[in-house]
Amino acid sequence: MTTKNNFFKKQKYILLSKIFNVLGKKKITKDVKINNITDLETASINDISFINNLKYLEILKESKAKYVICNVNHTNKIKNYCHPIIVTNVLKSVYNIANLFYPDSLDDAVDFSVNTTNKKIFKNVKFGKNVLIGGNVKIGNKSIIGHNTIIESNVKIGKNCIIGNNVLIKNSILGNNVRVLDGSVIGKKGFGFFPDKIKNIRYPHIGIVIISDNVEIGCNNTIDRGSLSNTIIGKNTFIDNQVHIAHNVNIGNNCIITGQVGFAGSSKIGNKVYIGGQAGISGHLKIGNNVQIGGGSGVIKNIPDNSKVMGYPSKDIRSFLKENK
Repeated sequence: MTTKNNFFKKQKYILLSKIFNVLGKKKITKDVKINNITDLETASINDISFINNLKYLEILKESKAKYVICNVNHTNKIKNYCHPIIVTNVLKSVYNIANLFYPDSLDDAVDFSVNTTNKKIFKNVKFGKNVLIGGNVKIGNKSIIGHNTIIESNVKIGKNCIIGNNVLIKNSILGNNVRVLDGSVIGKKGFGFFPDKIKNIRYPHIGIVIISDNVEIGCNNTIDRGSLSNTIIGKNTFIDNQVHIAHNVNIGNNCIITGQVGFAGSSKIGNKVYIGGQAGISGHLKIGNNVQIGGGSGVIKNIPDNSKVMGYPSKDIRSFLKENK
């Protein structure tokens, strides 16, 4: 799912020669315009992308990305599908290129454009006290915004939505009939960094959060925006209180996620997935459709469709119950 990103100012294009220069590579024989840096799934033929783990090889094979940053160990595996750009540190190289395209991508400071007067332009929207609205915000008819809530610039909220008290929403697009309960924070940067010799270097977060129609977000949830792709919550998914959803996570339609569940970055959750309280989903995993995950489980590998699992590490629920009689 791709959506136009109006939240981060991007350079129109960067010449490949400049990218090579930043990466410390030799000059190229033919220069081309690169439009963007993005993930393999959403990349176009004029974008640059990266691969840091061969678990994404099948995605790379289907990707439109022509130029892909990689380390030397992956070159032979990917060279038939793209033009590899070999570097010693893939994540640091992505950071450097993202800064070329999005020079303000690391700025996650307060939106000082928010004020209490903009809300007068919204018709058929009910506001609580001390609500702050940023520039170019859109809020649909018959929506309600609770007390002390902040909606930062360019956020879109659909019709018939209820946003609770003390909520912060930034870098996000919400559909119709969405409920966000008190104390939630949506659209802040994720916990992305990599250690360098002297200090930890923050990873750019130029993605957004997309919340589809008829979703309910419980109290005190934190939903991080994507890094190079988007964080997405599918239609009619209900999320209980105190849930954390990290950057680039995709959750499908009609899911039920109970309290204190944690999703690590870039996990993909199918449709109609039920997850019990205090379960943890490790990063970069794929959870199939119609899956049930018992409370307190630790999921550290992919789960196929129509599975029921429980325990740590999570296993088929029949095996778990047999071993824990």
